[in-house]
Amino acid sequence: MKLQLTLFLTLLTLVFLSGCSKDVEEYNKPALYWYGKIVEAISDGDVDKADDYYSSLQGEHIGSPLLPEATMILAIAHMHYEEYLLTEHFLNEYVKRYANQNEVEYAEFLKIKAKYMALPNPRRDQVLISDAIKEAKKFKQKYPYSMYYSLVDSMLTNLYLADAVLNETIASLYDRIDKPKSAAYYRAIMPEKWIKWDEIDRANTPWYKDIFEGDGTSSWYEFLIPDTQSVVSRNTVQTDLNETK
Repeated sequence: MKLQLTLFLTLLTLVFLSGCSKDVEEYNKPALYWYGKIVEAISDGDVDKADDYYSSLQGEHIGSPLLPEATMILAIAHMHYEEYLLTEHFLNEYVKRYANQNEVEYAEFLKIKAKYMALPNPRRDQVLISDAIKEAKKFKQKYPYSMYYSLVDSMLTNLYLADAVLNETIASLYDRIDKPKSAAYYRAIMPEKWIKWDEIDRANTPWYKDIFEGDGTSSWYEFLIPDTQSVVSRNTVQTDLNETK
């Protein structure tokens, strides 16, 4: 009986210890080992672990020829998982440390694509739209014969439209709070004169978003908006300190 109890306690202890044990910390491995671990982690959908393996590769083998490819792989992997800030981080690292002229062009194209893909709802981030437009215009000027030129041009056109819709949304909000001069200011902002704005249809807002956000022209919570300058924008057009209409 005592022997059985001893065996039971021993087994229980082993099970407890095995359950609490952590992975053995790995270090001082060949560069190819870390590279393989990065690819394996990405294949398993664990990009965070891939980042850890990348840190080990970079820390132990700073001059490895595998680093440029590993950096680009992680940039594309983060883009796939919609982690666009990390995408830009790895692309900046790639451009700064490893890229030749042709590779810089590709990396800059991916940075524009990451900004573009980070805008599922243009009405939420005016700064990101502005930054994406600046980067796209710079790319077109710098690489007029790039194989990515048409793609960047298409994204830029959509960004212009998104910017215009955002300005119209702000103007509509000023209309609802009876500030016609501020509304006129935002309607006067036309990013490109060659676009026929009267032929542009406003994007349809899904009903489940429309309930909370409105369609850009009105919303159910309109009556809650106070008649103050700071509600909409710090760029409110004023004629004097007491007039904001």
